[in-house]
Amino acid sequence: MKATILIIDDDEKLNELLQDYLGSFGYQVLSAIHPEEGFTLLQRHTPELIILDVMLPDMDGFEICKKIRQDSEVPIIMLTARGDLTDRVVGLELGADDYLAKPFEPRELVARIQSVLRRSGEKKSSPVLHFGPLSINFNNHEVTLEQQLVDLTSAEYELLTLFTQNAGIALSRDRIMEEVRGIEWESFNRSVDVLVSRLRHKLNDDPKHPTYLKTIWGTGYLFLQKQT
Repeated sequence: MKATILIIDDDEKLNELLQDYLGSFGYQVLSAIHPEEGFTLLQRHTPELIILDVMLPDMDGFEICKKIRQDSEVPIIMLTARGDLTDRVVGLELGADDYLAKPFEPRELVARIQSVLRRSGEKKSSPVLHFGPLSINFNNHEVTLEQQLVDLTSAEYELLTLFTQNAGIALSRDRIMEEVRGIEWESFNRSVDVLVSRLRHKLNDDPKHPTYLKTIWGTGYLFLQKQT
């Protein structure tokens, strides 16, 4: 079972849709249509992430976010029917981790959830991970190889992080496309292969004799190094 997600939104139909959709990705989903009900579920179940609508009865999402942040660092993704930049800024200043305007594609929400949960997991773990001579500092997103800084794009960094968090597990191209943000995927498999090739080049990794990234033919790629 993946993370437990709490939805606080007075749109019952949307809540039902998201419960089914997010459930298909393995998430346990709780929903509340009123702020007080949401606070009750938050205290009872301690979810790993909250999806919070801005426009709610009695108390708006900004007030709820502020109240939650008084004693909890649970990741929050805010939803709004208003695309106002001011709303987004206010939400982030109050402690929201991400912001998504309605209407949205459910798949985009899943990508945001995965990204926010990944960042949250990085904060809870050691800020620096070592894989032989390769080190990743999650506080400043710096990657070093043999104590030399490696200049990675955001997509390359996301890809490397995904691999290190799944060391020893073969990742399909579909999985990579689902979880790596910061790149516009084109021509399906080829774009994944190009990104992997770029990362290999920057890690000085020989695909014929790999130290880090091994190609699993017909499947995808495998990160070989274990954390040291």
